[in-house]
Amino acid sequence: MIKRNAAWTEIGNIPAQKSLLSEMIPQFAVFYKPPTPVGCYNGSAMPFSGFSPSDLRLFRRLDTPAKVQDFVNAIPINREPEGDTVLSPLRVLRENRAHCIEGAMLAAAIFRYHGEKPLIVDMEAASWDQDHVIAVFKRDGLWGAISKTNHPVLRYREPVYRTIRELIMSYFHEYTPVGGEKKSLRAYSLPVDLTRFDKIGWMTSPEDVWDVPYYLCEAKHFPILTRSQIAALRKLDPIEKETSSREEWPK
Repeated sequence: MIKRNAAWTEIGNIPAQKSLLSEMIPQFAVFYKPPTPVGCYNGSAMPFSGFSPSDLRLFRRLDTPAKVQDFVNAIPINREPEGDTVLSPLRVLRENRAHCIEGAMLAAAIFRYHGEKPLIVDMEAASWDQDHVIAVFKRDGLWGAISKTNHPVLRYREPVYRTIRELIMSYFHEYTPVGGEKKSLRAYSLPVDLTRFDKIGWMTSPEDVWDVPYYLCEAKHFPILTRSQIAALRKLDPIEKETSSREEWPK
């Protein structure tokens, strides 16, 4: 999950009466185009020049969303023992660790290898929780998602959702911090095409690619709840709180 701090612009505190706009926002088809040749992007293999032949063979094998999710799941969670990180996909492969945005970027890079746009979406949480980032993809005109998380919820979504908002709302009921009392998802961004970060080498950079989360935090977000709906949210059941505290990669 993305950790916001005072240096980041807080987005999503849009007046609640505007929340109905999220129902009217078109999920433009421009975010998805038919596949280009495998291993290329718009006819160029340059974005993948920093990966080794074995990396590219791995990408070639990960030719379905289910395979991508299985691979991302198998990567140990990045607990950031030396401080916050935003590892590039290449560093994730080399260091064998990832948290949510790092897993999302890796998944997006793999989709790009197979000729799809590398798209990620930010889910914005209440101030007392953390954001979560997913990689999104389309199959037969419907949206699905790859998600890297250490918990039982906020995971893979099958491509069965007609719009991005519909996809995001599938996460609403389980979105809560460990030990939290109420649901915390508040807003979402539209898909962000990571090719906008090609100039900083987001796929292979040896440095943390902070430009990506900074951009996500400043991107327009669309609220999913009104103020009155937030005030009326019911507390979680004990079994829900217990489930949210489980970890796939325990300490």
